[in-house]
Amino acid sequence: MARKSVLTRPAQPPRADAVSTPSPGVPPESGAETPEQKADRVAEARRKRRANQTTRNLIGSLAASLGIVLFLVLVVVRPDPVPLAIDYAATAAEAEASLGTTVISPVVPPTWSANRAEFAGSGGVDEWNIGFITADRTFLGLLQGFTDEQGWLRDALRDPGEGERVTIAGVEWQRYDRRGVDGVGLREIALVTSTPDSTVVLYGTASDADLELLATAVAAELPPAVE
Repeated sequence: MARKSVLTRPAQPPRADAVSTPSPGVPPESGAETPEQKADRVAEARRKRRANQTTRNLIGSLAASLGIVLFLVLVVVRPDPVPLAIDYAATAAEAEASLGTTVISPVVPPTWSANRAEFAGSGGVDEWNIGFITADRTFLGLLQGFTDEQGWLRDALRDPGEGERVTIAGVEWQRYDRRGVDGVGLREIALVTSTPDSTVVLYGTASDADLELLATAVAAELPPAVE
């Protein structure tokens, strides 16, 4: 009896491009990314990107705010300017040379400063004027008019009305107090006295003590009274 031969085909290696599909219930091979994992990865990347963008926006807003604050500090918030120191004694010497007579140049406390000193004329009357800023940042002025006309005095003090006679540092003054009266400006209080060739007016918004201090300094500059 003849023997039949059986032909067998040699085993073929798997194709390189063959895709292995896991059977249901069988976990994927290690290292493979499932659709759920990919979705989670994409969502996490978006979250980090939004967080980074928010941080950059916050830093930018803070930088802009600090820039605005710095600008306001440099431009708006400035120290009070230091007033210019006026050498009223030197100006008084020039006025004396021009006028040919003595003008009053009182010695005031070092905490005071002069913001004005000029020799001018008003209504045909020569005038010597000094403005002082006191230690309390209030104002006192000295006005010396080389006249005895009462009309000039009324204009200088804006119709002061009746005053009262007082004596300060041995000098008789007429005192006017109009604090609280509208329209008097810097002439709230005033003291008036006379020399042989002029009328001296002290006026301002300072305290009674500072006004008396200025009157005392002026009295030291006045010529002695003629008996």
